[in-house]
Amino acid sequence: MVRVKVPATIANFGPGFDCIGTAVNLYNFIEMDFSGFPQIEVSGEGEGRISLGEDNLVYRAARSLLKKAGIEKSLYIRLKNRIPLSRGLGSSAACIAGGMMAANYLAGSPFSREEIINFATEMEGHPDNVVPAVVGGLAISVREKDRVVYKKLSMPSDLKIVVAVPEFELSTKRAREVLPKKLGLDEAVFNIGRTALLVACLSDGDFSLLQMATQDVLHQPYRKSLVPGMEEILKEALSMGMLGCFLSGAGPSVVGLVREEKAKEAGEFMVGVFGKKDVKARYLILDTCNDGATVV
Repeated sequence: MVRVKVPATIANFGPGFDCIGTAVNLYNFIEMDFSGFPQIEVSGEGEGRISLGEDNLVYRAARSLLKKAGIEKSLYIRLKNRIPLSRGLGSSAACIAGGMMAANYLAGSPFSREEIINFATEMEGHPDNVVPAVVGGLAISVREKDRVVYKKLSMPSDLKIVVAVPEFELSTKRAREVLPKKLGLDEAVFNIGRTALLVACLSDGDFSLLQMATQDVLHQPYRKSLVPGMEEILKEALSMGMLGCFLSGAGPSVVGLVREEKAKEAGEFMVGVFGKKDVKARYLILDTCNDGATVV
């Protein structure tokens, strides 16, 4: 049996729509072995809701990799989930990347990490969650024809990531439906400039411009109607001690970048704003995970 630990991820990091994401120290655990027939057990997040059949996402991801390796066997899978579902924290990418990593190890590691990233991206549809889930850290990813090219950076160690997690779910499909098909030149330049500024700030450990560097006009303005309280949180973030603030992935979770001494205050503020909108929420204080998916 193989056991894999795979992290949650925060994609669309600030202005980095579909191309920047970071892994954080919130994990799912996947135990996997060959079996005479399909068996799946789930505990934690999604227990009682996640499919226990062959359409289970981890199972499908694992079987797709094994098929590429020429292995046609059923699997026993035990899932211990801590990543909330459909909250913008990369739960589907964790299932796909973790399932493929576990299956690859079980099969004797026939595929490289880069090949797994390509397989997982093909299944997920975009690389911004998949790459940090596999390699950890802050990952900048682009698709070049049929492959993913990425650069991994380390996040500043003195930067905390506070995530306010509402109780309601928001599917990526629904969040993408509200986005426009075309954007103007001004919007493109706005995000390009801030994406470059964000990478420079994080690389240098310079937090003074993070508030500006995490601004976005490509997806957040169109998704605010789906996340009650998000607009208010973004407006007040700086005054509440946050260095930067943005929607986590497709939402509905909201991320605040803070120094450690401001983490609790930021979390309580965001949860309070959601509460005023009659939305129950909790907050998590997280660090970057630099290792990505690992066999444990």
